[in-house]
Amino acid sequence: MSGLVLKLGPHERIMINGVVMENGDRRTRLNVLTPEANVLRLRDAIHPDEVNTPVRRICYIAQLVLAGEAEPGEASRQLNLGIEQLSQVFQDADSRAHLAAATAAVAEGKFYQTMRALRALLPREARLLGLVRPVPSPGS
Repeated sequence: MSGLVLKLGPHERIMINGVVMENGDRRTRLNVLTPEANVLRLRDAIHPDEVNTPVRRICYIAQLVLAGEAEPGEASRQLNLGIEQLSQVFQDADSRAHLAAATAAVAEGKFYQTMRALRALLPREARLLGLVRPVPSPGS
């Protein structure tokens, strides 16, 4: 059996093709067999009030497609433009790999994978923007 396997904790919420569902009292395992289903774990969702940095803005565009609130064609154009802009800032090899994965996912219309690849850049972005304080070294 192929497809996406979701393992849900008690009362965990997910969105599939714009429909919000909540798991019951026990852990559950679901197999999503439809290859083009748009699935979003709500614990991974970015709240509109949190869309306050360049990476978050681009992740949010992918999230809107998953929620059925944005047209995939226009969103793909915006995602590609945003990824190109991010590539001007994130130039290390690991970041470039995440950006390449996001670009490939956009080309394939896989918006959850796009969002996942871009979310990996959030800690780096926070450091660049000074949103995270460096951990002091011992003795300093």
